[in-house]
Amino acid sequence: MPTHSFFLTLGILIATALTAYEARRRGRLTQELVAVMAGTLLFGAAGAKLATVWQYVRLNEDPTLIGALVDGGKSILGGLAGAYVGALLTKRIVGYRGKTGDMFAPGIALGMAAGRVGCFLTEQIGSPTSLPWGISVDAETAARLPGSVAPGVPMHPSFLYEIAFQLAAFAVLWRLRDRIPVPGELFKLYLLAYAVFRLGVEFVRGNQMLWWGLSGSQLFLIPSTALLLAYFYRQVARGAYRLERGLSPAGEPA
Repeated sequence: MPTHSFFLTLGILIATALTAYEARRRGRLTQELVAVMAGTLLFGAAGAKLATVWQYVRLNEDPTLIGALVDGGKSILGGLAGAYVGALLTKRIVGYRGKTGDMFAPGIALGMAAGRVGCFLTEQIGSPTSLPWGISVDAETAARLPGSVAPGVPMHPSFLYEIAFQLAAFAVLWRLRDRIPVPGELFKLYLLAYAVFRLGVEFVRGNQMLWWGLSGSQLFLIPSTALLLAYFYRQVARGAYRLERGLSPAGEPA
């Protein structure tokens, strides 16, 4: 839908512009970093599409590659995973050895907030709720939205929950962007926070449950969250986040 595409494009532009701003502020906006940003966008787009191919194939009797590209959906989680892989691969190709997560994290959170506005306007709103802030739609809007949208039935505004989370995440990441003692950790912290949030909000998204009352996103997030928790546990256990007395987070005299 044009509305969804508009906000998705806006989110990508915001994320790219803010990442470039952060790189320039840190004196690291080089040709190699621009190549890494391009690889991140390319693999992110591919990951978003690939993550939903199985749904397209399942729902179409005669699936085609063109059909998957045009009519297939997009997955934010697939896009994040693809972007992460794209950054790693492009850095190896161009020989970029620096950490990039701290520069990417705030822009991604703010870009996600913008992109989710399009999702709120064009996708399944959420599961039914009796809470006072539930949102209901008329029959015409319900027929236009995909999923099981019942006219007149209040639903969780699940995408508004996520927009609020992403804006809060952006504010925290922006404040912490010069305070994390280990370079590159800011993006991993964002991924962990978002994974925990998505695990919970999926229960009110109204998505199809695949196994044991869990959605496909949750089945992907459970092992991903476990890996991130294990990573941070090891980092804490080895004292990676302890600062020496008199030093700033950047390792310089305070």
